[in-house]
Formats: sequence, structure tokens, C-alpha cells
Amino acid sequence: MPYSPEPLIASRFRRPGEEIVVSPNERSLLKLIWRNPGLSRSEITGHTDLTQQSVHRIIDQLVERGIVSLGSPKPGLGRGQPSPMLRLNGRHAYSVGISVNSDVVDICLVDLSGNVLGESDISLRELGMNQALDRVRERIAELQQLNGLDDETFFGIGFGIAGALISGTKYNASMPLHEWSLIELGPLLSDLFKKPVWLLNGGSAGAVAEAMFGAGRFIKHFAYLSFNYGFGGGLINDGELLAGGNGNAGEFSGMYDNEETLRRPALQLLLEKLKRHNIDVPSIPYLRKNFDPKWPGVVEWVEEITPAYNRLVNAIWAIYDPQAIVFGGQVPPGLAQMLSERTELFGRPRYGVARPHPKLIVSDISGDAAAMGSAIVPFKSTFY
Repeated sequence: MPYSPEPLIASRFRRPGEEIVVSPNERSLLKLIWRNPGLSRSEITGHTDLTQQSVHRIIDQLVERGIVSLGSPKPGLGRGQPSPMLRLNGRHAYSVGISVNSDVVDICLVDLSGNVLGESDISLRELGMNQALDRVRERIAELQQLNGLDDETFFGIGFGIAGALISGTKYNASMPLHEWSLIELGPLLSDLFKKPVWLLNGGSAGAVAEAMFGAGRFIKHFAYLSFNYGFGGGLINDGELLAGGNGNAGEFSGMYDNEETLRRPALQLLLEKLKRHNIDVPSIPYLRKNFDPKWPGVVEWVEEITPAYNRLVNAIWAIYDPQAIVFGGQVPPGLAQMLSERTELFGRPRYGVARPHPKLIVSDISGDAAAMGSAIVPFKSTFY
């Protein structure tokens, strides 16, 4: 049978006597609470088609299960007794996000309410897949101990990898990740960690993080550009990840031919350019932390890739028509700003009126977006 994480969810997280974690109505209310922190119980009825009695009954059940907590009363809502504010109860569950890139594995722990509990990373240099996963397991245990977390509230794992989905849980990643490629990762990882594991492409994971923690807080339709060793991304439609028919929507590098692919905005190519200018940048995490736009070779590289970059931006605009295009992944903010400043939109005005164009936004997520997005995916798939 095809791998699925849902049957592996511990019974303590499921609705009593059922296979699901929450009902459709519970999910819709939990999503409202996520998107509107501090929403009161009396206010929530105005955001749904459910009756006030149904809302109160569902909220009471979620409180009883420990999924929602009642906060202090919210004043100023008119006559009657103030209604308590609703919050997701982070202590109910936590999950782990693992993001595998060409030279680093990033780890992120988040709780049900979206609080980041801990972050870490492991260099992949000279580590095979099994060695790296053993290190990841050890690092997760350290983060659990540091935060006083036990296995009882450990819900599951989200796993993002920089590669295209082929089928099932097989991904085709870049050459540095050849050992991770074209194998069924789902059963392997769930057996290793003894937890349900949700898998997705790293660019999609970054897009999910942006939707939940970044630009998605105020923009519901956007394209996410994931600058990593390679170059990909994801599409968010009405706040949800648009996966595509084969799970690879946002594989933006696929629009380039063999010659153009050497001039696409992949950070691997920038590292090679810097090396030719005798600038020692040992890894992409180092590049992000220490980026200097005055390094010899930076402006040269940006000018070389600008035509391919501009064609991509205009293709996204023409085909998807997003409200925004977000610069994310592992790109240094300064480099993202350089690209943003060189953006040329090809749309031609008609009768002197141009069609609306997307905003260009540099992501403000400071940690690893793919790890953060991977961490929230188990909750987004089952709770909200």
C-alpha cells in the first residue's frame, strides 16, 4: 500500500472512537483561531455559518481535549458578559521540521500554536544519509531535553527535501543529495523516528512557512521563490499550498533549457562565480550570514542572471497573477534586494492603463523557512 502518515498518528491525538484528529467543523474553527489571534468566542460566530450554540459546543469540546485554551475576557464587545479570547494550546502537541538542502540539514521544533521551540542545523559535509539522520535524531533529543518536552505530546515530523517529487515519497534531488534520491523516504523515516512523517519539496515547505508566518498573514495569493543550492519555489492560492497535478508546482527551474539553466538564480552558481574571484564562501549558510554585495563577482553574477530572472518573474505574473512574489529560501536579504531592484515587468499598458502587478517582497523569516514550514505541515494537514 502507498505510504500515508495519517494511520500512524497516535490514538491520544484522535477524536474519541474515531480515526480523524478533528472534524471538518472543528478544523474550520481552528483555522479561524490561527488566523485571528485573540478572537473571542462570541466573535467567532460572525466568521462562520454555524449557529452560536454549535460554535459554543464545538469550542467546549476542543477546550476539553486541550486543543484550545480560553484566555481572559475580551472587553468592549457591547452588552453582556465579556467573552473569553480563544487561543490554540501549544502544550497540546509539538512537531519537528527537518529540511535537507545540499550542504545542511535544518531542524525546527514548533508547538500547535506556532511558537518556535528550538532550531538547529547539521552540516552535511562528508556525512552519508544514515550518518546525517543519526545526527538529526540526536539533535532532536537534545532540543527536546532543553525544552522539557516528552514523547507524549510529540505529534509528528514534517520533512522537506530540495528535489522534485517523482512518485509516492520518492524525490529526485541534486547531485550532493544523490543518496537521498529515488528511494521511498516515507517508510524509511517513519520507521527511524517512530512517528508519522509528512513529506514535501523544500521549496513548497518554504512557501508554507511564508503562508503561515510571513507574507501570508496579509496576502493570500503569492509565488514563493526559493533560492538555495538550486532554485525552485512554491505557489500559495487563497492561503493554501497549490501542489499541482504531480506535486511539483513551483519547480521554476524547469522553464530553462540546458544553456539557460547555467544562468538561472541558483546560489550554487554564485558560489562558483565567487570562487573564480578568489572569494572563499564555503557554504550557502555562510553566504547568507556573511553576504557582502561588494564582493568581487557579485554584481557580475547578478547582471548575468537578470534576463533569466526577469523572464521567470513575468512568466509567473502572466500565468499565475499573484498578489506578490516573495524572495525566500536561503537568499541573503541584500542579494534579494539587488534582484528586486533589477526587476523589469513586461506588461504593456492598454489605453494608458496597466494591469495590476505583483508586489515584490523580501521574506522576513529569519530562520530556515523550509524547516519551519516542514514543522507546521503535520498540524496544517490534520488540525487547521
